[in-house]
Amino acid sequence: MKAIRRFTVRTVLPEPIRPLARLASNLRWSWHRPTRDLFAGLNPRLWTESGEDPVGFLGLVSREELQQLAADQSVVERVRAAEEDLDRYLEEPRWYQGLGPDAPAAIAYFSPEFGITEVLPQYSGGLGILAGDHLKAASDLGVPLIGVGLLYQAGYFKQSLSRDAWQQETYPVLDPDGLPLTLLREPSPDGNGRPLQVSLPLPNHRRLLAHIWRADVGRVPLLLLDSNVPGNDEAARSITDRLYGGGGDHRLQQELLLGMGGVKALRAFQKLTGTAAPEVFHTNEGHAGFLGIERIQELMAGDEALTFDEALAAGRASTVFTTHTPVPAGIDRFEIAQIHHFFQAGLAPDVPVDRILELGRENYADGNASVFNMAVMGLRLAQRANGVAKLHGEVSRGMFSALWPGFDHSEVPITSVTNGVHVPTWVDSRISKLARDQFGSEAEANGRWDLAYNVSDADVWALRREMRAALVDDVRKRLRAAWKKRGAADAELGWTDNVLDPDVLTIGFARRVPTYKRLTLMLREPERLKALLLHKEHPIQLVIAGKSHPADDAGKKMIQDLVRFTDDPEVRHRIAFLPNYDIAMARTLFPGCDVWLNNPLRPLEACGTSGMKAALNGSLNLSVLDGWWDEMYDGENGWAIPTANNGASPEERDDIEAAALYELLETQVAPRFYGSTVSEGAGAAGPSTTSAAEKVPTHWVSMIKHTLAHLGPKVSAERMLRDYVNILYRPAAEAGRSAGANSYLQARSLASWTANVRSAWPHVHVEHVDSVGVSEDPQIGDTLQVNAYVALHSLTPEDVSVEVAYGRAEESDTLAEITVMELKVQEDLGSGRHLFSGSLVIDRSGSFGYTVRVLPRHDALASKAELGLIVNA
Repeated sequence: MKAIRRFTVRTVLPEPIRPLARLASNLRWSWHRPTRDLFAGLNPRLWTESGEDPVGFLGLVSREELQQLAADQSVVERVRAAEEDLDRYLEEPRWYQGLGPDAPAAIAYFSPEFGITEVLPQYSGGLGILAGDHLKAASDLGVPLIGVGLLYQAGYFKQSLSRDAWQQETYPVLDPDGLPLTLLREPSPDGNGRPLQVSLPLPNHRRLLAHIWRADVGRVPLLLLDSNVPGNDEAARSITDRLYGGGGDHRLQQELLLGMGGVKALRAFQKLTGTAAPEVFHTNEGHAGFLGIERIQELMAGDEALTFDEALAAGRASTVFTTHTPVPAGIDRFEIAQIHHFFQAGLAPDVPVDRILELGRENYADGNASVFNMAVMGLRLAQRANGVAKLHGEVSRGMFSALWPGFDHSEVPITSVTNGVHVPTWVDSRISKLARDQFGSEAEANGRWDLAYNVSDADVWALRREMRAALVDDVRKRLRAAWKKRGAADAELGWTDNVLDPDVLTIGFARRVPTYKRLTLMLREPERLKALLLHKEHPIQLVIAGKSHPADDAGKKMIQDLVRFTDDPEVRHRIAFLPNYDIAMARTLFPGCDVWLNNPLRPLEACGTSGMKAALNGSLNLSVLDGWWDEMYDGENGWAIPTANNGASPEERDDIEAAALYELLETQVAPRFYGSTVSEGAGAAGPSTTSAAEKVPTHWVSMIKHTLAHLGPKVSAERMLRDYVNILYRPAAEAGRSAGANSYLQARSLASWTANVRSAWPHVHVEHVDSVGVSEDPQIGDTLQVNAYVALHSLTPEDVSVEVAYGRAEESDTLAEITVMELKVQEDLGSGRHLFSGSLVIDRSGSFGYTVRVLPRHDALASKAELGLIVNA
């Protein structure tokens, strides 16, 4: 018999322990071990049964036991102390509060997914985990962030395997009342006012309504919009059915709700709570790009009644756009006609629909003018943009260079902020305990990663083995459960009790499974991999996990091929694939692996953060030089897998890079793990001859210490957040304030000036350039005067910057190692013509060249390339 409706009844706690409800509802517990320990200590069995979910745990405790706990003074005291600690955390000044009054009062952070805890499964992979870590680090630093996303009824799918190793997906429906969420309601005396809701018009006279749920991520409120509400028709209710569910209109409506509905939800939250209005809007990937349209609508319909161009200028000034994809195929695109259809329904009634369409249209060289590109719109609606690693910044500048024709790729206004990971979430509690025991809590709190050098080799090695043994236990349990789901009987599964060995070099590989991440590169030569797994002196073992998108059959085939290899009785004790990779699995997997493997096609990994989490726990990285590893590999924190020349075919490239991977494992990684020893057993030996407890591979341990000391600070999300604040948020807030001051005087002026410049620009050209001072035999140190005669048409010299760019001239006359110097206006020649001059010093020998160019100049521009206008001589 099945229920026709299911709902969660929340526990009413006795007064003495009522703070447990508050502790359970604030997601700080997901990274704050003392709070988790408090819940675990109340009833360890139920804590485990709840999946270590405080809300679920409180629902399992009987009324009688709650009364007993409330009568226990030691429990009451621990609960009171935990609540006081939470209050201090939420209220005391932190790093951000020391920045002074000019720091942004609030920052809105929009993302389609947030990976905060497995209890709130609203994430699919790296983008969501990164967003969750962004919020957690903002909370720890006191950054006044407000997160905005969607609440998916089924989250992302749960993964299992069929008997023939094909990925199976299920979508368990979530009950928001059973999650650490609060429904926002209109004010009422009893606190049970009507739910706040946002409303968007849809085509065919329909409306999309959404409720707003609030999650507290430490100090950071996260607002999640839910379309599964009364008042919506069945189609509208299903818009937030699952993360990245459906396609076409379904995906578009999710993104309209996230962007436009998200701004409306933010305004309702501000009004309800008195929270400061955000001074910066951060668009995390193009999915949330429509927030910019909603902000333009607000400004055009508001008291100031700005025009479209004025509202665009004002909104852009305070908007930050982060791109996470290095490939055009990873960007959401819709048909122009599809966008037109939805906006004709009145989504932004004051905004001309044709101007909205132009924001996302690929109206540039090699673009498709019938397509609406969400990343292109994101870039056009934001004055500041960034990639998520240095290499990804370079790739992004090249990928989007068509938006800035005439500029070198290096000048495209997309910077980079390398991702980081939230240390308290991902560092194993054993490492934290060792740091506290040896150096005190202050050293741990201050992030003294350099103290890793002061820990004895024996202690480091013992800790690594302890974490590896915990992973082995976890793998055995998960593997047995996975096989039972595949239909195996208990009698067939005795072998799972001996899978993996806590004394064998353990390599991890876990991530999403698109084809470019090359899950099966390790299978390129199966016999060679088998030899590595079964090596008598220095064997390896592999733990692998990852989900393929439900529509990606190529990714699913990769999983099937890999799992069929792991099913081989000859090697199945040395290699395991674990279904349903999530945060809970990751917390054991990262600390338990000695080496973290990553072998994507370079440069298709935007950043990748799984290797960072492994590094925090003393794991060494073995990776292609892509994403974050390209900038942080230093030769002593792991190994770089060489990449094939760009001229190689895909097959040749995989062959070459797989061979390089095998070579590294055979000749460097595995021998070093079982290498130089001290204590009782000096000399090289494998696990079959000397117990791991009796030897310490000193070179390996030195690499662990080096990794902890040097990578720890670099890969932390706190470092990332500081970078965002200093490089992007503070300048965006200042620009936004300037744009809006005095009834948007600067925004109005910039819009008028931009229109004038764009109108005049086709008539701007460099008529003639000459130089004075170069002898027939020029030498280093000679001075060269450059004179440029420029026709500005209706523009003035104050509207432009005329520059000379000089450097080494290559055979094709392309300039390299460029220096740029601005020329000064010297004479008005009449009829809109002007002479600009300047002197430069020849600073190099060899082939030397220069050119002159003209660019628009305005104090409100964040970059001289911002308007995409340039005239080259």
